[in-house]
Amino acid sequence: MCPPRLTPQSINIFGGFKIQGRDEQKAEQMVQDALALEAAGAQVILLECVPKALAARITDAVRVPVIGIGAGNATDGQILVMHDMFGISANYIPRFSKNYLKETGDMRLAVARYIEEVASGEFPGPEQTFN
Repeated sequence: MCPPRLTPQSINIFGGFKIQGRDEQKAEQMVQDALALEAAGAQVILLECVPKALAARITDAVRVPVIGIGAGNATDGQILVMHDMFGISANYIPRFSKNYLKETGDMRLAVARYIEEVASGEFPGPEQTFN
């Protein structure tokens, strides 16, 4: 059975957004967990607050799509919570987020810019990535 991992539902158990898989033993366990999830029939794997190199390693190890949020730009896709994208989250904006509304002043343009930057690989950039 997989040990507890950072999920939106467990964020308070971990004391906030904490980077997962920083040491080699935990990183290897996460790779093995991803392979086990794939073998069990998972159709997608979501990585949150994971160093870019580990996210790339997991993405290369499995055949199912790997989606990242705070996992660098080496995954198969990205998600960003709308409230974070628009800078309207209560009390805290995660480091891996970017306020597109502040840059554009328009929600439609903010979403369009996000899509463009993900497609080009510009987002997430180094300032939104854990190493």
